[in-house]
Amino acid sequence: MASSSSGNSIYVSTGRTRILIDAGLSRRETFRRISLIGEDPEKLDAILVTHEHSDHVAGLIRIARKLHIPIYASRLTAQVIDWDGYTPKLEAFQAGTSFSVGEIEVQSFSIPHDAVDPVGFALRAQGVKIGVATDLGYLPESIHYHLRGTHCLLLESNHDLDMLKVGPYPWSVKQRVMSRRGHLSNDVVSQFIQEHLDSSVATLMLGHISEHNNHPEIVRLTAAQAIEGRRHGANLVVLDPGKQSEAFVY
Repeated sequence: MASSSSGNSIYVSTGRTRILIDAGLSRRETFRRISLIGEDPEKLDAILVTHEHSDHVAGLIRIARKLHIPIYASRLTAQVIDWDGYTPKLEAFQAGTSFSVGEIEVQSFSIPHDAVDPVGFALRAQGVKIGVATDLGYLPESIHYHLRGTHCLLLESNHDLDMLKVGPYPWSVKQRVMSRRGHLSNDVVSQFIQEHLDSSVATLMLGHISEHNNHPEIVRLTAAQAIEGRRHGANLVVLDPGKQSEAFVY
């Protein structure tokens, strides 16, 4: 649905189980985008939270108040979210553990980012595995392991290093973005594609693209060149900031 520095929310459905990963858009915009793909937002079963930053939880409480559905967040993340007087139907988990939401098996895994306890997710249902790994400063071997066997992968390609260095951010913010607890650059993602992207990946989605320090066409060009150098290709999808992404059916 949405993946950018200004708002993140991913809709996953098996037909019987419907979940959101993150709720960084407003309730109205989230419901509108779900409706645009022919789904009923009132039938959401749960929300999974990767971490507490506002571009991932801005709409969380309003959606939860409306639907009264379970919210899955790590114990430490749940403790730092401002629930604004709302008592959520909280399903707290330890980062690195697995659990089930209806038909969907969820494996959480820790990611390196400057949040309290950030996680990525690997989802399995009906023979399909989906990986979600955004907001991370580098890609350790543990993440390579959790993304193996993935058919559809959402990975961030946040910034172009040259654009970031001359961009409008204060130097302290630039250092944060470039750090090992910041965000992935196009070059790091390109190297991952060339050296570590699993041959099982049929669709590679690159998102969380900075609107100030990157451009979708730069992301597309850099990643396409990396894919061309592989024995196994993948359908490359670049998620344009501010636009609703297309729906994928497996």
